[in-house]
Amino acid sequence: MKITIVGGTGYVGLTTAVGLASKGHLVFCVGRTKEKLEKISRGIPIIYEDRLDELLKSVLKKGKLIPTIDLTRSVQKSDVSFICVGTPSRQDGSIDLTQVEEVAKKIGKALTGRKEYCVITVKSTVIPGTTEKLVLPALESFSKKRAGKDFGVCMTPEFLREGHAVKDFLFPKDQGIVIGEFDRKSGAVLYEIYKDFDAKILRTDIRAAEMIKYARNSYLAKDVSFANEISNICQELGVDYLDVKTGMELDSRIGTGRFLSAGVGFGGSCFPKDVNALVAKAKEIGTKPRILEATLEVNEAQPATLIKLTKQVIGELKGKKIGVLGLAFKPGTDDMREAPAIKVINGFLLEGAEVSAYDPEALDNARRIFGNKIVYVSKAKQAIASADACVIVTEWPEFADSRLYSKMRSKIIIDGRRLLDPGLLPADFTYHAIGFPKPIKT
Repeated sequence: MKITIVGGTGYVGLTTAVGLASKGHLVFCVGRTKEKLEKISRGIPIIYEDRLDELLKSVLKKGKLIPTIDLTRSVQKSDVSFICVGTPSRQDGSIDLTQVEEVAKKIGKALTGRKEYCVITVKSTVIPGTTEKLVLPALESFSKKRAGKDFGVCMTPEFLREGHAVKDFLFPKDQGIVIGEFDRKSGAVLYEIYKDFDAKILRTDIRAAEMIKYARNSYLAKDVSFANEISNICQELGVDYLDVKTGMELDSRIGTGRFLSAGVGFGGSCFPKDVNALVAKAKEIGTKPRILEATLEVNEAQPATLIKLTKQVIGELKGKKIGVLGLAFKPGTDDMREAPAIKVINGFLLEGAEVSAYDPEALDNARRIFGNKIVYVSKAKQAIASADACVIVTEWPEFADSRLYSKMRSKIIIDGRRLLDPGLLPADFTYHAIGFPKPIKT
């Protein structure tokens, strides 16, 4: 098929564009910024994702991906057009649909020049009712055509984990595929795109598809906050949370507990934004979302737990040197949107500490956030060599190597992700961690 991805320079858009191109479709990757599109056309992703660079180069070489700024021409040539633009949070937590509405109007105008049936699909994360009440009317109004007759409408949420986005797109077995359809004809076109993927496909109405995305993210975010709250209680009671977590996982009703690891909280572009948006929508319709509000409250406070632990270990922070390992909100990405490291570092700076920081991918994004307030280093060893304490914020695999810490002056490690095995650390180290009741001296 011929497919247009509007918003093709973002996380979801670029991964979707490259993924569909790798499946043999001809994909028009539509963006607004010439500089980003020029980079993509040279095989340079403007985001960091494992395997994305090699897959991008491959589909460009095969002529299956066409970066372009021309939305109108792309839509007129395509069988399916995906809306993959951003839906950021407003100050009150509600969702900002400005970009979605703007793109829907542009696509509507583009449809006036197209005679053949095509399907417009929302892939941006939007509150239930958005596709039917905002996107569809805009398409009809600006195209002077009718949904269901002249064109189809679908909503298919994305379930891509940053750091694993390419794998999740190409092999969606664990997440499944959801097609929310205006009618069976609309959904049938999308089904043709997805039918060869190794995953269960759920075809439902549009509002259910929109809600599934929010329900999933809110459920997983709830697990993270639950784990952190139990971990904080364990720490005060002198109980090792890791033992509690292992004991919970023995119960088949709980399962593997992938989101029950305690730490400094969740971040990124999905969990905080989506839970906030669902809370705002629930209040708008007169429902009190108590569990969701508690999820956000616990997560908001969690970075302070790491700051508190650091003060307990090394005393007043004024004038102290803190080596921070990890800035991205999770490993495998350079994304620092809502990253716990932001609150942790700002807390250290507020206390008068000096911060040197390292992350394998997120240093450029960190510079845009902190400016010259902290020191940026190109190697993990440089961040912690002369520090009064090493604080692990993001669980990048390289930080789990105990040899990394052998030349530390202070020999104090504060693990915000329970990443290290303290038994493997060199001699004379002191290890502290969230949810770990007593320090270990090696």
